[in-house]
Amino acid sequence: MIPRVGQGFDIHPFSADPDRRLVLAGVIFPGPGLEGHSDADVVAHAVIDALLGAAGLGDIGSHFPDDDSAYANVDSMQLLARVVPEVTAGHRIGNVDVTVILEAPKLAGSREEMQRRLEQVVSAPVSVKAKRAESLGALGRREGIACLAVALVVPL
Repeated sequence: MIPRVGQGFDIHPFSADPDRRLVLAGVIFPGPGLEGHSDADVVAHAVIDALLGAAGLGDIGSHFPDDDSAYANVDSMQLLARVVPEVTAGHRIGNVDVTVILEAPKLAGSREEMQRRLEQVVSAPVSVKAKRAESLGALGRREGIACLAVALVVPL
């Protein structure tokens, strides 16, 4: 069987709502939350798109439209948990690799917890890395957070 690779990307600006929580891979961080229809977890969203893409099952928007009130403020890790059985119905997940692009907060102290939470849901190895935008562009000006994810799946 030939392995398949999927790529996911997500980006959200910081919210002006002081009550909005910052959630990355299901982990709550201090600081302003991200603007979005769901909880705006850019990590979970990028992983969902990477897995769906690798399995040829569309994208996050086709599964969880942002104009559907059922997904307002939903926990994105729950959305990921709903996608995994669809992917694993025809594939084994080999691994997922994630790069979060942000100036703040620092992820080093929470990276292992993020990996653990993602691994619990996808039942495969997950690596999480953080990179700075080095003061370039909107991300460098601390206007938001972006995430890239790559998933490897093997057809059953």
